[in-house]
Amino acid sequence: MRLRPEQLAGHLRNPLLPIYVVSGDEPLQAGEAGDAIREAARGQGFAEREVMHAETGFDWGLLSAAADALSLFADRRILDLRIPGGKPGDAGGKALSAYAQRPPEDNILLISLPRLDKRQQQSKWFKALDAAGVVIQVWPVGPKELPGWISQRMRSRGLEFQPEVVRLLADKVEGNLLAAAQEVDKLHLLFGEGAIDAGGVALALTDSSRFDVFELVDTALSGDAARTARILDGLYAEGVEPVLILWALAREIRSLAGMAASMAQGTPPDQVMREHRVWAKRQAPVRSALQRHNARRWEAFLARAGRVDRTIKGAEPGNPRDELIQLALLVAGVRIV
Repeated sequence: MRLRPEQLAGHLRNPLLPIYVVSGDEPLQAGEAGDAIREAARGQGFAEREVMHAETGFDWGLLSAAADALSLFADRRILDLRIPGGKPGDAGGKALSAYAQRPPEDNILLISLPRLDKRQQQSKWFKALDAAGVVIQVWPVGPKELPGWISQRMRSRGLEFQPEVVRLLADKVEGNLLAAAQEVDKLHLLFGEGAIDAGGVALALTDSSRFDVFELVDTALSGDAARTARILDGLYAEGVEPVLILWALAREIRSLAGMAASMAQGTPPDQVMREHRVWAKRQAPVRSALQRHNARRWEAFLARAGRVDRTIKGAEPGNPRDELIQLALLVAGVRIV
């Protein structure tokens, strides 16, 4: 059985299944899903808990031994198995498959994994776990989904709000789901259940945005100048080195210069994307950038990146931060005199 995180609460009100798998790289949602399963298990009489970390050198015989062992007080138990690498190996795969074929009645097996690729999900051990229990796959909450996630979170705390409250909160915590959850909890503590307005929220919030250089690049390629500037400010606030930001921008500009040159010679865009191995999820911002700038302009951006590099190294006068923001905004389509 496959469940989304938001479906889990309803499922846990019923008798539990013997196996639960939580997979994903979003720590807040994955952690809360695990906590909810453990709490429901305790409520249904699984009083004991044994934690196992399946890292390099782990003895998979411990899993079958724990499954077969009787509790001293005959309590039902939660076997909390963490596989941080996501790959149990041959021995682990066989142990998990064997467990799934005959799960003990007095145990709940909770397995925590990072995000699994398609090949891992097609493995024999994963299919066996899926068939015997529940798989909760956790996906990152993107900018478009974040307002809906915040709205749901606020309603669960009994908060009443207008759309501008959600927009304000989303702008402040973009890129950091844990910070979003903390801010909602803070609002609940400050104002209690009931209506809150944008003015009160603005005073209560802290700027907890967290971004990375790759998000900066894709945002600039998409042509969103305002968000590009905000991400760059966030990177500086977190102490990200200018040379790392420039590396990400220059690498993309160099690649786009090559793509634009190929398109100028008549190569179809789809073929250009394939030749440069542009992932499907990145094709939209890359197409947008290629439509916005021609090959000559990408070459000019590349030359400007070289100037930024010399400024960072002190070989040319100027403020590296100003030079970087101008380069990023040029890519986003802003005309700078």
